[in-house]
Amino acid sequence: MVAGGVRVARKNAPPREDVLVAAMATIAERGLEGLTMAGLGRQVGMSSGHLLYYFGSKDELLLQTLEWSEASLGAERRALLSRRGPVRERVQAYVDLYVPEAARDPHWTLWLEVWNRSQNAGPPERERQAAIEGAWHRDLVALLAEGISRGEFRAVDADRFAARVRALLDGFSIQVAVGLPGIGRGDILEHVTEFLDEALVS
Repeated sequence: MVAGGVRVARKNAPPREDVLVAAMATIAERGLEGLTMAGLGRQVGMSSGHLLYYFGSKDELLLQTLEWSEASLGAERRALLSRRGPVRERVQAYVDLYVPEAARDPHWTLWLEVWNRSQNAGPPERERQAAIEGAWHRDLVALLAEGISRGEFRAVDADRFAARVRALLDGFSIQVAVGLPGIGRGDILEHVTEFLDEALVS
């Protein structure tokens, strides 16, 4: 009976992406505290037990949701960065995409939760998180290298400079994502624009 029940559940289960879309929509609407396996199961027509069967744990569900969200962002990022025109404009587009829209930005909310849970994650999960970080890093390094080669930017170590820029973006973005008073998205963009112009162009 159990085996048969599993077969039925697998046959009738919604596509994996539907579950991830529903999870992200719940985070956007009600925050992480509103995302429960039971509630998500009701949205997609599955029991919490069946969700656990497919994902193994809530941690894995969150990580897969983040990977799905990042795949969408990655496609948008590559489209932005492949445009023609000054490299400085494309770096700005990268920054715009990186920085959260406002407090409780769903993507950043999810990122922060996965980061927090990674303290107890195993090496495979950490490698998957590193792969997401690595994609953002490589794209910025490539942009900086192009700007340097075209004479738009002064000569810097693109890899080291990208690491510093992303640390700056992370630090500012976390403040916005958690709703710290006194700083908003516009403030971040102004700070980062000023830093990049002083470090790369002036």
